[in-house]
Amino acid sequence: MQLCHVEEAFRTLKGDLGLRPIYHQKAERIEAHLFVAFLAYSLAITLRQQLRGHAAGLTPRAVLEKLATLQMLDVIVPTTDGRELLLVRHTEPSTDVALLLDKLDLKLPPQPPPRIVDPTPPAM
Repeated sequence: MQLCHVEEAFRTLKGDLGLRPIYHQKAERIEAHLFVAFLAYSLAITLRQQLRGHAAGLTPRAVLEKLATLQMLDVIVPTTDGRELLLVRHTEPSTDVALLLDKLDLKLPPQPPPRIVDPTPPAM
């Protein structure tokens, strides 16, 4: 049974997470790569466990593909006095993504208020 779990872990790492061989030259980079891969795998398993309780028919891959439709962007509008109005916005989720977020008890952060930014560096 453990062999099945190990094989499933490698399938997840290679398929869902897109982990491919990378040839590092230093031991620290190898360890960092393994650590990031382990974190990604841990998050995928955690998501699978949450799905089991809330939306049993979905796979972590399907959820990530649906959540990939959400985007965060900066809208910059120049003002007449040389400054810029910065609007940090995220897209509104589609109906199925909103339902998925609701089932998983996840909430998008509120849209932050606009900011006025001076793009010129301060004089010294």
